[in-house]
Amino acid sequence: MSEKGKSLWGDAWLRLKRNRLAMVCLGLVVLFTALALYGEVVYRYHDWKDISPAYQKTNLDLAYQAPSSEHWMGTDGLGRDVMARLIQGVRIAYKVGIITSLIAIPIGVILGCLAGFFGGKVDDFIVWLYSTFASMPGLLFILAIAMVVPDNGLLGIYLGIGLTTWVGLCRLVRGEVIKHKEQTYVQAAKALGLGSGRIIFKHILPNISHVIIVTFSLRFPAAVGTEVIMSFLGIGVQGEPSWGLMIDSARMRLWQGMWWEMTFVTLAVFLLVLAFNLLGDALRDALDPRLND
Repeated sequence: MSEKGKSLWGDAWLRLKRNRLAMVCLGLVVLFTALALYGEVVYRYHDWKDISPAYQKTNLDLAYQAPSSEHWMGTDGLGRDVMARLIQGVRIAYKVGIITSLIAIPIGVILGCLAGFFGGKVDDFIVWLYSTFASMPGLLFILAIAMVVPDNGLLGIYLGIGLTTWVGLCRLVRGEVIKHKEQTYVQAAKALGLGSGRIIFKHILPNISHVIIVTFSLRFPAAVGTEVIMSFLGIGVQGEPSWGLMIDSARMRLWQGMWWEMTFVTLAVFLLVLAFNLLGDALRDALDPRLND
């Protein structure tokens, strides 16, 4: 069974490597990840030293400078380097995507597994629960949580997005578990007297892990986009160079010809979302069990 699992992932990787567009998107994801890690190191270093980082320092003499060899992406209205702030925006975007996934994915996986495996009243209750959450306007729910939770809006964004985006994964996992619990290997495990928890998490869950991976790659950019919208509306991270805040400040000067901040930030959002979405589609094709026969 382990050899089959290894061949499954090996075949998926070979299939993914043959997709040139997927490899380009993977390269972009790696690049953004490296920028996020670099931005986190810079942020933590200045926070540890209790000093103001360069991307936060204002210098009106350098305001609205076009891209040059000194400032590759120009400067904003307060003379701050756009490229340095954009990298910090990558850091914030990744934190939102990862932390909200760490909230939403366990909820969706656990509830989906319980509903699909046990059925009956357990299934009825969980279906009612995720149907109730699905009926709530997601953006308004996030707004409500973000408004009442402190921490400059970031904690509220984490909780708001994380607690409203587990429903789709729960439905997928529930359907996969219902299908797998009738398979021979599950029936054999039951005959051997294995407990329900061990069957779910040791036998069924590894066989549906591709669903979780693909879901993560598709929900990550959705969470980033939601955070950008929230920050643009002024309800989100405050005092940090979030992409939404940068777009909001850049749009005020766009009509005066200061195009660089808006252009580079919008391009970064576009590339990140596009790369994750296309990579998620490629992963779904590569990991589709029907293509491994």
